[in-house]
Amino acid sequence: MNTPIYELALGRDFARLQPELQEYFSLAPGSGHYGVGEGVFDVVGCRQPWLRPLLRLATGEQAFFPEYGEEIRFRIENHAHLDPFGRSSLTARREIFFPGTTRLFHDTTSFDDSGSRPGLVDYVGRYRRLVTDLNLSVTPDGRLRGVSEASRLFLGPVRIPLPDALDAKAYAEQWWEPQDGVAGRHRIQVKVIQPQIGLVLVYAGRFDYRLEPYPGATPTSGYLPGRARPDRWERRV
Repeated sequence: MNTPIYELALGRDFARLQPELQEYFSLAPGSGHYGVGEGVFDVVGCRQPWLRPLLRLATGEQAFFPEYGEEIRFRIENHAHLDPFGRSSLTARREIFFPGTTRLFHDTTSFDDSGSRPGLVDYVGRYRRLVTDLNLSVTPDGRLRGVSEASRLFLGPVRIPLPDALDAKAYAEQWWEPQDGVAGRHRIQVKVIQPQIGLVLVYAGRFDYRLEPYPGATPTSGYLPGRARPDRWERRV
């Protein structure tokens, strides 16, 4: 399966994305390249000081972090591959360079067609224990919007759906800003909101993006470099 997962999920609407977004989301398994984005977050992290100690407990998951900053450099790598279960996937590895520490945040988004509603499923963190469904749409001006839907935790053999009162939803928007910089830049903004707490995490910024070839021979469709591999894979949805 060499069709990019975002094209699989959006269908005909994929062609309505800004051309620069179509290029960004066109990585497919076996292409021989991976994507590299480097830029600056205008804001990133947790704004509520009282919530940061709780997020510090989850830093080992490499999905949540307690810091907050402005004008913070970051780097992202996007790797398209087949996961160990044969699903077309995109793994993102992010490095956020806070003063004094670097935080990792990574996830794998897979296209799953095993159920009655084929779509994207996002596995978050180094152990891929938090899983959410992604609902995508394209705005009239060609931006990509995404909302995380029902979430569940996989703790060993136990599957725990999170009730609406506890679940935190992520609201994301990505677009190309032609007036940003000399030749334009990618822009992204994400808010994670929990109904009882409010805003948990936010990040918004701009970045430049390029494709890099994998070193050596052209990798197989299932290739994922060691630095981007999770400590555990999850096939359940």
